[in-house]
Amino acid sequence: MTTRATDPEDRTLAVRVLEVELSDLVTRFRRQVRDAAERIEPGMHPGAYKVFARISRDEPITVSALAEALTLDKGLTSRTVAWLENVGLVERAPDPHDRRSSLLSLTEEGRRRLEQARSPERSNLAEALRSWSVDDVRRFAVLLHAFGLAEEPGGFDDLESTRRLLEK
Repeated sequence: MTTRATDPEDRTLAVRVLEVELSDLVTRFRRQVRDAAERIEPGMHPGAYKVFARISRDEPITVSALAEALTLDKGLTSRTVAWLENVGLVERAPDPHDRRSSLLSLTEEGRRRLEQARSPERSNLAEALRSWSVDDVRRFAVLLHAFGLAEEPGGFDDLESTRRLLEK
């Protein structure tokens, strides 16, 4: 049986379709980030939401590590963190390993607002995937992860392996 997967024209077309779909997905994602930022704190810039969400994911974290993880300028990251502190969403604690540095974490209020702001997206995502099998959702997560890193997809066939993606 001959497959069309090796046909260069089919590959080109498939990549073009993927490009269009990814563009649409990014647009929808930006809208969701903008809306979530506004739900957390009126006037919050989407970039500040990304910093805030990353602190939540990696806390406690230093400003330097945060800037590196987000590939942002350290000065911009510091200013964003200062704004998040000023509105009561983030707090600093001394870094026990480096007295020159501090560790960032969400405040209880920040944690509450983030959970509240994410609820609509989580339910929309769950709703969009309702008819998908768990195996399809896991495979999609693996493929998306590999795509984001420009790597070959690995085999994450069980729940424990899939959870490792959340730790990255």
